Amino acid sequence: MLQQFILPAISFALSATTVPGPLTAYIVNTTLTQGWRKALLVVLSPLITDAPIIILMTFILGQLPPEALNLIRIGGGILLLYIAYGAWKQYQLGVMFEAVDDTAQQEGIQSWQRVMLTGVMMNYLSPGPYLFWATVNGPLLVAALALSVGHALVFLLAFYGTFLIGLCGWVFLFHHIRQVDERYLRMVILLTIGLLVWFGTSLMMSAIGLDRYHPVLVIALAIGLFVIRYRPTTKGVNES
Repeated sequence: MLQQFILPAISFALSATTVPGPLTAYIVNTTLTQGWRKALLVVLSPLITDAPIIILMTFILGQLPPEALNLIRIGGGILLLYIAYGAWKQYQLGVMFEAVDDTAQQEGIQSWQRVMLTGVMMNYLSPGPYLFWATVNGPLLVAALALSVGHALVFLLAFYGTFLIGLCGWVFLFHHIRQVDERYLRMVILLTIGLLVWFGTSLMMSAIGLDRYHPVLVIALAIGLFVIRYRPTTKGVNES
């Protein structure tokens, strides 16, 4: 059982948590802007969403039609860009880890229900879990279940135990990073926003078959935002 199910489950979970992805970027951003407690809600969101995905992909469909997968990619891309926009507004307001007295900053603090709902929607609108359970974990789960229900439960416990601990590791790491100078901290937050934009546009470009042009699009967006952010105002031009 160890070599056949437990070790593969642990290795797949480690690869899923150590390679940065949309969920990781959102967890890091939530840790830095909303606090570690709300970030842990996002960590737990796969426990809510994965059961229907596992049943659908492992025991019913086996794989999604390309059209359905592309719709999921587009929906996931839109959601990630929406999250990135909200994170950018928080960044501009200067929202950091704790609730403060300033009304403008308080508007950037999200309720735990909204944080959890966003995490759940992100999982449902990400093609990763569907592909993962259809091609990697699903066949192993079926093989374990063919031996006994106990084998299947051990496989799931090994995978999700490692997966959740890995995600908690990101929360723990970036919760302590918040102790550093605020200038560097804002740079890290800006980086997570950039990752959300990168993954969101990547999903959408992949859905319409233009993923080869994705880096060009992101560079163009970055240049456009930089020009808009730092262009001189009309008043400044007139005064000069």
